[in-house]
Amino acid sequence: MELPAALRQGVDSLLEKVPLATLKQAAKTLSERYRAELRDGRLHMGEDIAVKAYLATRLPATYAAVRASLDALADARPDFQPKSLLDVGAGPGTMLWATTDAWPELEQAVLVEASAAVRKVGQSLAASKIAARTDWIAGDATIDLDGLKPADLVSIAYVLDEVAPASLPKLVGRLWQLTADTMLIVEPGTPAGWQRVLAARQQLIGAGAHVLAPCPHDVPCPLAPPDWCHFARRVARSRLHRLVKDADVPWEDEKFVYLAASRHAAPAHPARVIAPPKGGSGRVVLKLCRPDGSAGEHLFSKRDGDVFKAARRADWGDTIG
Repeated sequence: MELPAALRQGVDSLLEKVPLATLKQAAKTLSERYRAELRDGRLHMGEDIAVKAYLATRLPATYAAVRASLDALADARPDFQPKSLLDVGAGPGTMLWATTDAWPELEQAVLVEASAAVRKVGQSLAASKIAARTDWIAGDATIDLDGLKPADLVSIAYVLDEVAPASLPKLVGRLWQLTADTMLIVEPGTPAGWQRVLAARQQLIGAGAHVLAPCPHDVPCPLAPPDWCHFARRVARSRLHRLVKDADVPWEDEKFVYLAASRHAAPAHPARVIAPPKGGSGRVVLKLCRPDGSAGEHLFSKRDGDVFKAARRADWGDTIG
């Protein structure tokens, strides 16, 4: 997956005069903060150079994870056509770009972001490129949500890991109050990210939400540590991306976990592939999360006919059945 052409061109323009050594150092610092899940009161992207390091190294992967999550949401609810978006912890507008790519008819977007440097870059990237009426609001995800109006789609991506655990239930509850139709959470595909999403899932179901994706059911998750639910999306690296990361391979796999929950139930709940398929001669083994709340591997062979053909085409994160 690649960034939309207009977004990629905007990013290239912002980065063209930044010295490579400066970008490398800023990217290293940013990566260390994310990996450590630091909550020291400082913004991960509080400075202009940190924002540009994010554009060079993290934006493509984050966009890919968010766009894949929106695809799963759209598959689960084909009738969902959001006209309004509320994105909390919006960064440089990653969710905005992904949502308008998925639903070009989006009319209005409100983006809440604490960092002035990030808002400035996000506004610059979206100017004259995004058709939806867009309002950028300065605000912290945990304390500045009063006064916001409900939206068809409410989203929070790669933000819960920056919030103190004790504040998460209140945040998730407030976001659900603002959700007119559907809420989307995206987190890093780590065991810790999965646990945060699991807690939010339980809270939302308790509040009356219907899980649309990735789970094909609303019962407790059947997986237990050290196993965890996550997905991956392959991302193309630009030349600058490879230089900043000192990488030789022209791609990387972004691991992520997500949850789409709605005030409306999905019309159907097919099983979902929750691990890379294991292929063989005339056979394929898929690890499935099933509508009955169970999970486990299932062997498909040529004797299964058309079902085998579908299983052979299925990839990690796809639905089947």
